[in-house]
Amino acid sequence: MKKKIGFGKALLYTILVLYAIITLIPFLWALSSSFKTLEEIVSGSINFIPKNFTLDNYKQIFVEQALFPRWLLNSVFIAVTVTALNLIFNSMAGYALARLRFPGKNTLFMIILAVLMIPAQVTMIPNYLILKQLGWLNTYQGMIVPAMINATFIFMMRQFFINFPKELEEAAALDGLSRIGTFFRIVLPLARPALAAQAIFVFMGSWNDFMRPLIILSDPQLFTLPLGLNSFKGQYISYWNYIMAASMVFTLPVLVIYAFFNRYFIKGISFTGGK
Repeated sequence: MKKKIGFGKALLYTILVLYAIITLIPFLWALSSSFKTLEEIVSGSINFIPKNFTLDNYKQIFVEQALFPRWLLNSVFIAVTVTALNLIFNSMAGYALARLRFPGKNTLFMIILAVLMIPAQVTMIPNYLILKQLGWLNTYQGMIVPAMINATFIFMMRQFFINFPKELEEAAALDGLSRIGTFFRIVLPLARPALAAQAIFVFMGSWNDFMRPLIILSDPQLFTLPLGLNSFKGQYISYWNYIMAASMVFTLPVLVIYAFFNRYFIKGISFTGGK
């Protein structure tokens, strides 16, 4: 029996290691290519160690491409703001659906579930028309306000708070805390696992978003990084050395966010409230 279990674990670890290698190879090649010249990249040779190591690609995107730092700041500002607003509003909505009693609660929950079934592509044109009427095209609020709540994470937080121990809230009420005080001082701090999982998903979604900025933004000063990276591709030539260098800069914040919230991530996606 132990031999079977040992063989099963060895097979599982072998598959996981192979999967990790297959996943890492494209990233390592992109990292290597960010230090190569364009001629070496387009030569067709596949090598992970640059023949002519150079930092000119990073110099080009940060110094010569004057708008790249602006695109980076735009992406950071929009992604951080969208993530913070989602954490607040999705958590409040989820808590209300899980704990409060009010007229139309079940109907509202059914509407939220229905929204989950609508593909995002269907709402692109209506969103564009609404933003145009509001005069929010080519603005930060046009990028932030439509994305500051998410039906998926409202549902996620509702499931988390349903399993949250009511005894803690009852004890807080006996100590004189209001419902709002209980939420912000007791419930929300103990919801760190779910908040961390939500933060990772929302940040990555906003950080990697290409289609929404493409529709809303036309001013290069307001471009986000995914949209700005597209400017390195032309009709007749693509500067893959600059694209790879910019992609490495683009990837770094996501790795930092995941590393910071990693210890809460697995707990968060299990939707459990007890500890």
